[in-house]
Amino acid sequence: MSIFEIAKATVSVRQAAECYGLKLSRNNMVYCLFHNDRHPSLKLNEDYFFCFSCGAKGDVIDFVARLFDLSSYEAAQKLVTDFGLDPKPPNAAAMAKPKRPLIRQFREDEMLCFRVLTDYLHLLEEWKVRYAPKTPEDEWDDRFVEACQMLDHIEHLADILTVGSLGERVVVVDELKKEDKIAFLQDYVERKKEVAHHGEEPEKA
Repeated sequence: MSIFEIAKATVSVRQAAECYGLKLSRNNMVYCLFHNDRHPSLKLNEDYFFCFSCGAKGDVIDFVARLFDLSSYEAAQKLVTDFGLDPKPPNAAAMAKPKRPLIRQFREDEMLCFRVLTDYLHLLEEWKVRYAPKTPEDEWDDRFVEACQMLDHIEHLADILTVGSLGERVVVVDELKKEDKIAFLQDYVERKKEVAHHGEEPEKA
């Protein structure tokens, strides 16, 4: 038997999913890992997977290849190695650590980033309208300037977390988590909202 035949004959899609950290519901549905899924839409059967939302589908080798950004051959090697099916020593591809964060932690981080970005985006949209200069002679408010500078960038990041591929979303979340950027932004937005709720910030001297 070839390495592909060994992997597909021995390991089901559900077994692979559970091995790599996914928790299946009673009807074998999970959040799809291949698009920004807001409701569980990925069906995992014995022989194949299928997403009712984005249309992703395939067998166990396709599943592992997409999950870890591997070729089909590397995915088959990984399955054979991880499930102890091959007596030969694993190669570098099979021994490589997963390129994806733990699924549950990633979902939590992604939702936090999306929520904070959305809150900041709404704040910027409000500032751009509320503090826009009424005449060409008016001095530009700092909040209007910030909105003009940041709106497109924040909207782009939010769009990636909404419709981007898994790889694109991982890059954005990793960057936002680096050096606690998302925590800083969350605190910043909350402080600005608090100021707006209790009254305007004092005028600069």
